[in-house]
Amino acid sequence: MRYMATYDLMESVRLTSEWYGSTAKALCSHPALGLATNPLVSLTAAWGEVTERSFRRMQVKPAWNINSVVGEDGRDHLVDVIRMVKKPFGDLIHFEVQGRREMPRKVLLVAPMSGHYATLLRSTVVSLLPDCEVYTTDWHNARDIPVSAGKFDVEDYTLYLVEFMKFLGPDTHVIAVCQPAPLTLAATAYLAEEDPEAQPNSLTLIGGPIDPAAAPTEVTDFGRTMTMGQLEHFVLQRVGFKYAGAGRMVYPGLQQLASFMAMNSETHATAFFDQIVRGARGKTNEFDRHNRFYDEYLAVMDMTAEFYLSTVERIFKKREIARDVFTVRGKPVNIGAITDVAVQTVEGANDDISAPGQCVAALDLLTGLDASRKASHLEPGAGHYGIFAGKSWRNNIRPLVLEFIDANMTHDRRRLRFANIRSLHAR
Repeated sequence: MRYMATYDLMESVRLTSEWYGSTAKALCSHPALGLATNPLVSLTAAWGEVTERSFRRMQVKPAWNINSVVGEDGRDHLVDVIRMVKKPFGDLIHFEVQGRREMPRKVLLVAPMSGHYATLLRSTVVSLLPDCEVYTTDWHNARDIPVSAGKFDVEDYTLYLVEFMKFLGPDTHVIAVCQPAPLTLAATAYLAEEDPEAQPNSLTLIGGPIDPAAAPTEVTDFGRTMTMGQLEHFVLQRVGFKYAGAGRMVYPGLQQLASFMAMNSETHATAFFDQIVRGARGKTNEFDRHNRFYDEYLAVMDMTAEFYLSTVERIFKKREIARDVFTVRGKPVNIGAITDVAVQTVEGANDDISAPGQCVAALDLLTGLDASRKASHLEPGAGHYGIFAGKSWRNNIRPLVLEFIDANMTHDRRRLRFANIRSLHAR
């Protein structure tokens, strides 16, 4: 019960902070104070606006807001978000472009489940849509999932990916961003032994902790120094009475957000101070750079406690993927079994979350894959977000990924076999 009370207390603090901001904005924006010469009035109104918006965004799941895409014919085509596979803890969604022929590149974008929603990859999706059929994982907020839905840990996550890959078929090209990289590698290896005909054509791993010990960061140091008992005692809480998942043990998104912001506290403090000053001068708008970034960055979701704990213990502490001893439902997953999937890794030279060396370690585990089907790229000057959503992604990494996909699109035998299997099932 005390954990539920703590969760509700965090929500009360968030609501109170939002109310303070709203009140300050309303009072100091009142027409009666319009002629005030004291700059403190406009600064307080701007502080209230920024505070209200920031704390409100922590509660709301952002919309994809991808309305249209320009086609090869030069026309704008509307985009529909279609749920292809619906499951309790996450869905497979397709960005269906109306009135456009099906694109030959079919991409499964595996979004991270590390405190933010899949919409964190919105700009990645937008950049791929003109050239690809884009599917992505859409993970659900654990606070909204009833306890009756059961548990969800790293093994369940891996099996979700296996199911999504099977559904899409062998002509798929998988791109895993950050947290899911090691589990996506494991899911591909699982398919290599259980259902080799359903393996994707290619796998691109972007900034993921395949081997966290290869290049320590603050994130890996935290996982190494904290015991599992300490984590369970200090960071987990039970969802409060307000939500459908009441009673479920979770790692709260607000706690994860606090950890992320603490890593770069000076940068965030400067960004918010500058935004308040710009607001006091009337130089902000709904979609300025600050609001676009923080509307997404501050929108956080809870993770199930078992997923968080198993990630820390099995991926970071025991390094089960890096040591190739990962198991799913008691079955060993042999990464060396991957022999027919081209694999590429992408890292950012300035990545302070998954430092260079952590992701490229995947290539050494692929003992059964020919060297000609392995590739790696280190992007100079790029931080963690830049390698999948920033200038480095747009100008350098995205073209590189598309070239890699094009070079590994010819698996006609597996595609034909998969089509025959689906035809038999349809009968």
